Amino acid sequence: MMNDLRMLRQLKLPDWYVAAGYVRNYIWDRLHGYERRTPLNDIDVIYYDTNATDECLEKEYEELLARQTGTSIWSVKNQARMHIRNGDAPYRSVEGAISHWPETVTAVAIRLEEDDRLSCLSPYGLDDIFELRVRRSPLFKDSAYYESRVEGKNWRALWPKLEILPG
Repeated sequence: MMNDLRMLRQLKLPDWYVAAGYVRNYIWDRLHGYERRTPLNDIDVIYYDTNATDECLEKEYEELLARQTGTSIWSVKNQARMHIRNGDAPYRSVEGAISHWPETVTAVAIRLEEDDRLSCLSPYGLDDIFELRVRRSPLFKDSAYYESRVEGKNWRALWPKLEILPG
């Protein structure tokens, strides 16, 4: 993870973080006593830049990361444009954007600062993720989508200690 964080820091993306399953799954794996990480479907890299919202730039970063790591599961998204896809008012920051993500345990992000400190962004705190509790984020209004998503991810089979709350 630290190698990934160092590599991401070198991209110099504005207000960048790695988020969602990259962080959540690692914590749940540790709390379940797993010695190996559960395989990731993707690695969500997020940033916020109102001056460069062309999706092509995100694809260039994904291709660069794929070349550097040999894996093509990188997903780079500028949160300054994601409100359009989600049908929300414009987000004003990365934190504002992830506060609209479906689950509180997914709305957790980390980055490696220039002085090698880890910063964590979690608009709903960390209690849910460490208490193995899955709940719909307050700003995510589509409870049917939340429930379908959680069921489709098959999280309970992967991490049986989870408590999954209805939407």
